[in-house]
Amino acid sequence: MEGSSRPHMQANTDHPAPSDHSVIEEGHPSHRKATHAALALAALGVVFGDIGTSPLYALKDCVRHHGLGEKSFTDTFILGSLSLIFWALMLVVNVKYLLVVLRATNHGEGGIFSLLSLVPRSLSERPSREKVTLAMLAILGAGLLFGDGIITPSISVLSAVEGIQTLPGGSMTWVGKVIVPLALVILVGLFFVQQFGTGRIGIVFGPVMVVWFVTLGALGVWSIVREPEVLRAIHPAWAFRLFAEHPWHTCTLLGSVVLVTTGAEALYADIGHFGLKPIRMAWYGLALPSLILNYFGQGAWTLSQINAGMLVESGWRGFNPFFEMAPPWLRVPLVLLATLAAIIASQAMISGVFSIARQAMRMGYLPRLEVVHTSRSEEGQIYLPAVNLLMLVGCVITVLWFESSDHLAAAYGIAVTATFAITSVLISFVARRLWRWSRLRVALLMGPLLLIDLAFLSANLLKIGSGGWVAVLVGVAVATVMGTWMQGSYYVGRRMAEAAGNIHEFLASLWSEAVPRVPGTAVFLTTSSATPFSLAAFVEHSHVLHKQVILLSIQPAHMPVVPAKRQVRLEWMPDGFWKLTAQCGFMETPDVPKFLERAREHGLEWDPAATTYFARRMVVLPTGDAPMTRWRKRLFAHLNANAVDSIRFFNLPPDRVVEFGVQMEL
Repeated sequence: MEGSSRPHMQANTDHPAPSDHSVIEEGHPSHRKATHAALALAALGVVFGDIGTSPLYALKDCVRHHGLGEKSFTDTFILGSLSLIFWALMLVVNVKYLLVVLRATNHGEGGIFSLLSLVPRSLSERPSREKVTLAMLAILGAGLLFGDGIITPSISVLSAVEGIQTLPGGSMTWVGKVIVPLALVILVGLFFVQQFGTGRIGIVFGPVMVVWFVTLGALGVWSIVREPEVLRAIHPAWAFRLFAEHPWHTCTLLGSVVLVTTGAEALYADIGHFGLKPIRMAWYGLALPSLILNYFGQGAWTLSQINAGMLVESGWRGFNPFFEMAPPWLRVPLVLLATLAAIIASQAMISGVFSIARQAMRMGYLPRLEVVHTSRSEEGQIYLPAVNLLMLVGCVITVLWFESSDHLAAAYGIAVTATFAITSVLISFVARRLWRWSRLRVALLMGPLLLIDLAFLSANLLKIGSGGWVAVLVGVAVATVMGTWMQGSYYVGRRMAEAAGNIHEFLASLWSEAVPRVPGTAVFLTTSSATPFSLAAFVEHSHVLHKQVILLSIQPAHMPVVPAKRQVRLEWMPDGFWKLTAQCGFMETPDVPKFLERAREHGLEWDPAATTYFARRMVVLPTGDAPMTRWRKRLFAHLNANAVDSIRFFNLPPDRVVEFGVQMEL
């Protein structure tokens, strides 16, 4: 349909340059109606689900990495690892995200595409290379988040289910054989219920995660009181000592340490749902203390095993400090609670991927996909069947391929750390160009944080051969799709603009040819001042035209939700024509009848029962001379052919739509 494939080679940049303090927002105005405490409770179930389940596998993977390196287990290893874990949480989550990144919101919304939309308008006057480079970085980061969305549910559920091996009789052979099937059943069930929405059960997510975090803290205290010397690891000297004794091995150990920060990106992506203050309340009030206590508790338990001579040679294989430090009588409910927490964390990640996909569609980086709203009152509760199916297939394949959380942990981390680094680059650019920070200020603050991200990323790149290729493959594949769609849309849009005549010339031809006018209203979607193809085709074939013609242009706004008073702009044109421009935020779904209804407030006489909508169905042929490789042309043609039709995407009444076909060579 005209307007649905608007040339969009560059990112949106219409957001004004705010001062440093003007971008610190508490989210949407509706947040004022809810107490910060209630929002903080809800944030525990959505924002901190991923990072809250990291204790299931993070320290265990550190132990596994050390054992595979054939290093002896000593006090220095445990205390050094805990010190690295503690300071990773402090620097990455507290300093980088809570103090810096969360300041960069677009009208209260966060996420990598929201960050990209904060690029200042002054850049649009410069050559597009810099802008396209930033857009490609954001696309790569979004692609890696898709990979993260596949691995996170898999490793979280597998890690939780593996807790049954710590139960009495858990060492029996048949127990190990049921872990993968049980994890698959949970994952299939989780993705199956997405179509029904999670609004009704979502209300219990927060309370369940409160119980989870309290349990984490209590288990940590239970072990720490037995080995209180583990608290010495807070001092960074232990991390430096570990580096001094095993420099290369410790550098590679960072690939396991960074697992404690997985989910930090969710703090930024979900700020629009909860606001900055509730997220900080939930983090500092419960999540952070519980995580630190639990990691140190696991370290205390591991230290006791080392002192008892239990963690030697192959004794680390199957070692699971999270479950084993719990009293035997508590392990059954702990496995059940961990599984429930893993499901909640997975649900939060799935919803996050849905949100990213919709933002990508609205900003022109993905073709039209079917978006199902699972709530009548909440715009953000959506379900994307195609994305859901792809994620389900990806999770099933990863679970069957890796079979255990130990093996899957090798694939985990690359997507997260690469996204961390991309976010640091983008935020540095925004700080310099938008917030007007000096180069020295950006270098002093963001330079060390970027070095930390690159250190974590370098350590994880070593995992490519042992499973990390999965995240890289998914990320590159999604980024390729986005980049191809962005570039292909640009060239197709340019071809359409060149082929179409000027709308004013078309109006002049109507006058000279005396085309008869019939009662009713015709709505044509367009992207510019050019004559819509469907309009020219209709007049050519029918030799008549409606008395009232509306040329509707839907423009992606560079904010999450466009205020009602700014959503539409109506302009009168000669001979019964109207130019209607509608803005649609990247967190909104375009709805043509609603735009027309809103235009009534500006003087448009519109009768839904007397309105006909004209759509364009375009077939792309990969036989043109556009400067794209042949396989990318074919990919674009395939994406275009499988995009959701205009009727569903723009919420048009099916019985009042006329479609015209057009072929376009790319």
